[in-house]
Amino acid sequence: MEAPMTRRFIWIALASAALAGPAFAETILPAFNSANFSGNPVVTNPYFPVVEGKVQNYAGAPADEQFTFTGWGPGPVILGIKTFTIRDRAIEGGLLVEDTFDYYAQDKQGNVWYFGEDVTNYTYDKNGNLIGTTSSSSWRAGVHGARPGYIMPTDLTIGFNYFQEHAPEDAAVDEGTTFAIVPSMIVSGQTYSNVIKVLETSDLDNHARGFKYYAAGVGLIKEEEGVRPNFKFPRQTFELATGAAAAAAKGKGSLDFRKPPGH
Repeated sequence: MEAPMTRRFIWIALASAALAGPAFAETILPAFNSANFSGNPVVTNPYFPVVEGKVQNYAGAPADEQFTFTGWGPGPVILGIKTFTIRDRAIEGGLLVEDTFDYYAQDKQGNVWYFGEDVTNYTYDKNGNLIGTTSSSSWRAGVHGARPGYIMPTDLTIGFNYFQEHAPEDAAVDEGTTFAIVPSMIVSGQTYSNVIKVLETSDLDNHARGFKYYAAGVGLIKEEEGVRPNFKFPRQTFELATGAAAAAAKGKGSLDFRKPPGH
Protein backbone atom coordinates (compact mmCIF):
# COMPACT_ATOMS: atom_id res chain seq x y z
CA MET A 1 0.00 0.00 0.00
CA GLU A 2 1.14 3.52 -0.75
CA ALA A 3 0.94 4.83 2.59
CA PRO A 4 1.41 7.14 2.78
CA MET A 5 4.00 14.20 9.93
CA THR A 6 4.43 13.73 13.42
CA ARG A 7 1.41 15.15 15.23
CA ARG A 8 -1.56 14.07 17.23
CA PHE A 9 -3.95 16.62 15.78
CA ILE A 10 -4.64 17.53 12.19
CA TRP A 11 -6.26 20.60 10.73
CA ILE A 12 -9.16 19.87 8.41
CA ALA A 13 -10.19 22.79 6.25
CA LEU A 14 -12.84 21.19 4.10
CA ALA A 15 -16.22 19.76 5.00
CA SER A 16 -18.23 18.17 2.22
CA ALA A 17 -17.64 20.31 -0.85
CA ALA A 18 -17.33 23.68 0.92
CA LEU A 19 -15.14 25.36 3.51
CA ALA A 20 -16.59 24.78 6.95
CA GLY A 21 -13.85 26.15 9.15
CA PRO A 22 -11.01 24.28 10.86
CA ALA A 23 -11.76 21.12 12.79
CA PHE A 24 -9.50 19.04 14.98
CA ALA A 25 -9.59 15.33 15.69
CA GLU A 26 -7.29 13.29 17.90
CA THR A 27 -5.64 10.36 16.18
CA ILE A 28 -7.13 7.15 17.51
CA LEU A 29 -5.75 3.63 17.40
CA PRO A 30 -8.84 1.44 16.92
CA ALA A 31 -9.46 -0.98 19.78
CA PHE A 32 -8.97 -4.45 18.36
CA ASN A 33 -11.05 -7.33 19.73
CA SER A 34 -11.02 -10.67 17.92
CA ALA A 35 -14.51 -11.43 19.24
CA ASN A 36 -15.80 -8.57 17.08
CA PHE A 37 -15.10 -10.52 13.89
CA SER A 38 -17.37 -13.18 12.43
CA GLY A 39 -14.66 -15.45 11.07
CA ASN A 40 -15.74 -14.82 7.48
CA PRO A 41 -12.98 -13.08 5.47
CA VAL A 42 -15.48 -11.51 3.04
CA VAL A 43 -15.22 -7.70 2.88
CA THR A 44 -18.45 -5.97 1.87
CA ASN A 45 -18.00 -2.35 3.01
CA PRO A 46 -19.39 -0.37 0.03
CA TYR A 47 -16.39 1.95 -0.06
CA PHE A 48 -13.88 -0.89 0.15
CA PRO A 49 -15.45 -3.92 -1.55
CA VAL A 50 -13.12 -6.88 -2.02
CA VAL A 51 -13.98 -9.45 -4.68
CA GLU A 52 -11.86 -12.49 -5.45
CA GLY A 53 -10.53 -12.33 -9.00
CA LYS A 54 -11.48 -8.68 -9.52
CA VAL A 55 -8.72 -6.64 -11.18
CA GLN A 56 -8.51 -2.84 -11.07
CA ASN A 57 -5.84 -0.98 -13.05
CA TYR A 58 -4.69 2.53 -12.19
CA ALA A 59 -2.87 4.73 -14.69
CA GLY A 60 -0.42 7.37 -13.45
CA ALA A 61 0.29 10.88 -14.66
CA PRO A 62 2.56 12.49 -15.59
CA ALA A 63 5.13 9.66 -15.39
CA ASP A 64 4.84 6.22 -17.00
CA GLU A 65 3.68 4.56 -13.79
CA GLN A 66 0.74 2.36 -12.91
CA PHE A 67 -0.43 -0.11 -10.34
CA THR A 68 -2.91 -2.97 -10.26
CA PHE A 69 -5.12 -4.31 -7.48
CA THR A 70 -6.21 -7.94 -7.69
CA GLY A 71 -8.62 -9.61 -5.29
CA TRP A 72 -6.37 -12.57 -4.52
CA GLY A 73 -8.53 -14.61 -2.15
CA PRO A 74 -8.37 -15.82 1.46
CA GLY A 75 -5.22 -14.74 3.26
CA PRO A 76 -3.35 -15.78 6.39
CA VAL A 77 -4.88 -15.96 9.86
CA ILE A 78 -3.53 -12.96 11.78
CA LEU A 79 -4.29 -12.39 15.48
CA GLY A 80 -6.81 -15.20 15.13
CA ILE A 81 -8.65 -13.46 12.28
CA LYS A 82 -9.12 -14.88 8.79
CA THR A 83 -7.99 -12.20 6.35
CA PHE A 84 -8.53 -11.53 2.66
CA THR A 85 -5.60 -10.75 0.36
CA ILE A 86 -5.33 -8.00 -2.22
CA ARG A 87 -2.29 -8.10 -4.45
CA ASP A 88 -0.90 -4.65 -5.30
CA ARG A 89 1.66 -4.53 -8.13
CA ALA A 90 3.40 -1.26 -9.07
CA ILE A 91 4.92 -0.81 -12.54
CA GLU A 92 7.37 1.89 -13.65
CA GLY A 93 8.60 2.06 -17.22
CA GLY A 94 7.24 -1.42 -17.87
CA LEU A 95 9.17 -2.93 -14.94
CA LEU A 96 7.67 -4.42 -11.80
CA VAL A 97 9.06 -2.30 -8.94
CA GLU A 98 6.86 -3.41 -6.04
CA ASP A 99 4.75 -6.50 -5.41
CA THR A 100 2.66 -6.46 -2.25
CA PHE A 101 0.17 -8.80 -0.61
CA ASP A 102 -2.09 -6.74 1.67
CA TYR A 103 -4.27 -8.38 4.33
CA TYR A 104 -7.71 -7.11 5.33
CA ALA A 105 -10.72 -8.19 7.37
CA GLN A 106 -14.09 -6.65 8.18
CA ASP A 107 -15.58 -6.52 11.68
CA LYS A 108 -19.25 -7.02 12.56
CA GLN A 109 -19.91 -3.27 12.34
CA GLY A 110 -18.53 -3.08 8.79
CA ASN A 111 -15.19 -1.42 9.54
CA VAL A 112 -12.42 -2.74 7.28
CA TRP A 113 -9.18 -3.40 9.14
CA TYR A 114 -5.64 -3.55 7.79
CA PHE A 115 -3.64 -6.44 9.28
CA GLY A 116 -0.36 -6.18 7.42
CA GLU A 117 1.50 -6.55 4.16
CA ASP A 118 4.24 -8.69 2.67
CA VAL A 119 6.26 -6.55 0.30
CA THR A 120 8.93 -7.23 -2.29
CA ASN A 121 10.70 -4.22 -3.79
CA TYR A 122 12.69 -4.76 -7.01
CA THR A 123 15.84 -2.90 -8.08
CA TYR A 124 17.19 -2.82 -11.66
CA ASP A 125 20.36 -1.66 -13.37
CA LYS A 126 20.33 0.97 -16.13
CA ASN A 127 19.60 -1.74 -18.70
CA GLY A 128 16.52 -2.96 -16.88
CA ASN A 129 18.11 -6.11 -15.46
CA LEU A 130 16.94 -7.20 -12.02
CA ILE A 131 19.79 -6.81 -9.53
CA GLY A 132 18.16 -7.11 -6.12
CA THR A 133 15.12 -7.17 -3.88
CA THR A 134 14.17 -6.00 -0.40
CA SER A 135 11.20 -6.50 1.89
CA SER A 136 11.22 -2.95 3.23
CA SER A 137 7.88 -1.77 4.73
CA SER A 138 6.58 -5.31 5.33
CA TRP A 139 4.71 -5.81 8.60
CA ARG A 140 2.07 -8.00 10.22
CA ALA A 141 -0.15 -7.29 13.21
CA GLY A 142 1.07 -9.18 16.24
CA VAL A 143 4.70 -9.20 15.09
CA HIS A 144 7.14 -6.81 16.82
CA GLY A 145 4.23 -5.38 18.75
CA ALA A 146 2.42 -4.22 15.59
CA ARG A 147 -1.29 -3.49 15.83
CA PRO A 148 -3.91 -3.35 13.08
CA GLY A 149 -5.85 -0.23 12.16
CA TYR A 150 -8.68 0.92 9.93
CA ILE A 151 -8.34 1.12 6.17
CA MET A 152 -12.02 2.06 5.78
CA PRO A 153 -14.08 2.90 8.88
CA THR A 154 -17.86 3.11 8.90
CA ASP A 155 -17.61 6.45 10.74
CA LEU A 156 -17.39 8.97 7.89
CA THR A 157 -17.43 12.06 10.11
CA ILE A 158 -15.31 14.79 8.53
CA GLY A 159 -12.12 15.11 10.56
CA PHE A 160 -12.17 11.55 11.94
CA ASN A 161 -8.46 10.75 12.31
CA TYR A 162 -7.27 7.16 12.81
CA PHE A 163 -4.23 4.91 12.51
CA GLN A 164 -4.31 2.65 9.49
CA GLU A 165 -1.44 0.63 10.92
CA HIS A 166 0.73 0.88 14.00
CA ALA A 167 4.01 -0.97 13.54
CA PRO A 168 6.77 1.45 14.67
CA GLU A 169 9.48 -1.22 14.70
CA ASP A 170 8.75 -1.98 11.04
CA ALA A 171 8.52 1.69 10.02
CA ALA A 172 4.80 1.49 9.30
CA VAL A 173 2.80 4.13 11.19
CA ASP A 174 0.34 5.58 8.69
CA GLU A 175 -2.77 7.58 9.46
CA GLY A 176 -6.00 8.33 7.62
CA THR A 177 -8.38 11.26 8.04
CA THR A 178 -11.83 11.55 6.52
CA PHE A 179 -11.20 14.86 4.79
CA ALA A 180 -14.35 15.45 2.73
CA ILE A 181 -17.36 13.97 1.02
CA VAL A 182 -17.22 15.04 -2.63
CA PRO A 183 -20.79 15.19 -4.02
CA SER A 184 -19.70 14.40 -7.58
CA MET A 185 -16.44 13.87 -9.44
CA ILE A 186 -15.33 12.58 -12.83
CA VAL A 187 -12.49 10.06 -13.06
CA SER A 188 -11.40 8.62 -16.41
CA GLY A 189 -14.64 9.79 -17.98
CA GLN A 190 -16.83 8.15 -15.32
CA THR A 191 -18.97 10.17 -12.91
CA TYR A 192 -19.08 9.10 -9.27
CA SER A 193 -21.30 10.44 -6.48
CA ASN A 194 -20.65 10.92 -2.76
CA VAL A 195 -16.95 10.16 -3.02
CA ILE A 196 -15.00 9.76 0.24
CA LYS A 197 -11.79 11.82 0.23
CA VAL A 198 -9.21 10.46 2.68
CA LEU A 199 -6.04 12.29 3.68
CA GLU A 200 -3.13 9.92 4.34
CA THR A 201 -0.07 10.94 6.37
CA SER A 202 2.70 9.24 8.32
CA ASP A 203 4.04 9.71 11.83
CA LEU A 204 7.49 8.92 10.44
CA ASP A 205 7.66 11.48 7.63
CA ASN A 206 6.40 15.08 7.86
CA HIS A 207 6.39 15.27 4.06
CA ALA A 208 4.33 12.11 3.43
CA ARG A 209 0.97 13.50 2.44
CA GLY A 210 -1.60 12.34 -0.09
CA PHE A 211 -5.26 11.83 -0.87
CA LYS A 212 -7.27 8.76 -1.83
CA TYR A 213 -10.78 8.91 -3.24
CA TYR A 214 -13.30 6.08 -2.76
CA ALA A 215 -16.65 5.55 -4.50
CA ALA A 216 -19.43 3.31 -3.20
CA GLY A 217 -19.58 -0.04 -4.94
CA VAL A 218 -16.17 0.50 -6.58
CA GLY A 219 -13.57 1.32 -3.95
CA LEU A 220 -10.47 3.36 -4.80
CA ILE A 221 -10.98 5.50 -7.91
CA LYS A 222 -8.18 8.06 -7.61
CA GLU A 223 -4.97 8.67 -5.68
CA GLU A 224 -2.86 11.81 -5.32
CA GLU A 225 0.68 11.42 -3.99
CA GLY A 226 3.11 14.04 -2.75
CA VAL A 227 0.51 16.69 -1.92
CA ARG A 228 1.94 19.99 -0.62
CA PRO A 229 1.16 21.39 2.86
CA ASN A 230 -1.67 23.46 1.35
CA PHE A 231 -3.23 20.13 0.21
CA LYS A 232 -2.75 21.05 -3.47
CA PHE A 233 -0.40 20.29 -6.38
CA PRO A 234 0.19 16.52 -6.06
CA ARG A 235 3.46 15.21 -7.44
CA GLN A 236 1.75 12.16 -8.96
CA THR A 237 -1.85 11.21 -9.70
CA PHE A 238 -3.33 7.79 -10.42
CA GLU A 239 -6.84 7.17 -11.76
CA LEU A 240 -8.87 4.00 -12.09
CA ALA A 241 -8.60 3.09 -15.76
CA THR A 242 -11.68 2.01 -17.67
CA GLY A 243 -12.32 0.71 -21.18
CA ALA A 244 -9.37 0.90 -23.58
CA ALA A 245 -7.17 2.55 -20.96
CA ALA A 246 -7.69 -0.39 -18.59
CA ALA A 247 -6.90 -2.89 -21.34
CA ALA A 248 -3.68 -1.04 -22.19
CA ALA A 249 -2.62 -0.87 -18.56
CA LYS A 250 -3.32 -4.56 -18.03
CA GLY A 251 -1.05 -5.40 -20.93
CA LYS A 252 2.01 -3.81 -19.32
CA GLY A 253 4.32 -5.05 -16.63
CA SER A 254 4.21 -8.75 -17.41
CA LEU A 255 7.06 -9.56 -15.03
CA ASP A 256 5.71 -11.73 -12.21
CA PHE A 257 8.38 -12.90 -9.84
CA ARG A 258 6.40 -13.71 -6.72
CA LYS A 259 4.04 -16.30 -5.44
CA PRO A 260 1.89 -15.58 -2.37
CA PRO A 261 3.83 -16.08 0.86
CA GLY A 262 2.98 -19.17 2.85
CA HIS A 263 -0.13 -18.78 4.95
